Amino acid sequence: MKVSTEIASISRLVGEEKAIELVAKAGYDAWDFSMFSMCKYDRKTKTLLPNDHPLASREYLSFAKRLKKVADDNGIVCNQSHAPFPVSCKDIRSHLKRAIECTSAVGGDICVIHPDNNRSSRSNMKMYLELLPFAKSCGVRIATENMWNWCKLLDKSCFAACSTAKSFVKHIDAVNDPSFVACLDIGHAEMKGSGGGAANMIKALGSRLQALHIHDNDRRHDSHQIPFSMDIDFYPIVNALKEIGYSGYFTLEASKYLGGFNADDCFLAVKELYNSVRRLSDMYDSL
Repeated sequence: MKVSTEIASISRLVGEEKAIELVAKAGYDAWDFSMFSMCKYDRKTKTLLPNDHPLASREYLSFAKRLKKVADDNGIVCNQSHAPFPVSCKDIRSHLKRAIECTSAVGGDICVIHPDNNRSSRSNMKMYLELLPFAKSCGVRIATENMWNWCKLLDKSCFAACSTAKSFVKHIDAVNDPSFVACLDIGHAEMKGSGGGAANMIKALGSRLQALHIHDNDRRHDSHQIPFSMDIDFYPIVNALKEIGYSGYFTLEASKYLGGFNADDCFLAVKELYNSVRRLSDMYDSL
């Protein structure tokens, strides 16, 4: 089983090019092109802020191609990407095709695009159907992801688009296109109040499941921590993946783990993350 990791958290410390080098050096098979820097979103005003990142400039495609060369030079591929969010913001939705184009430029197969948390499968279907022709022309598949909302009254997570197996399957089947697949976020699925349980969701999704976001949490908050550090039991999850014959990558999204590291000791964290996801892939291979 091949392993991958998001580079957004690493890039905040050392930049995207160096992040790819460190991921390759640590032993990963691939990298996840997290494109959150494409849009800086102000949650209070629900608008985009001024942004001088290359992905937000006219030179976004040249930047993506430069990252592809860095990856090629280091013998590593991009397996998937993550578009900016929330898609409820019209300005962010206007960047989704750019994210797909950048995914293609770096050689990625899947671009994860969040559904609108508070929209129905039919409403979200319209957005995905509008994007799919362009994605296909770029040779990229689109993956939707299981989300969550937070209920202040109950002080816990609650239903959002794709947060249950029923909702997730309904979203995939509504679009009904082989280029539209599921990315299961393990941490989201395990959050009590919103998540449907990762193992149950894996079995319900079956062959629809083509990508993963792997991280650990206390089963209440979206902690995005290194696997085996908190409360998620990964054994039934890996067993369920084996049961459905999952053949995609094991991709980490433990983006909060690097919060306690700096640029000088960044590689140590990247390597520790690698060891955790390799442990998961070895579990899968041993079954």
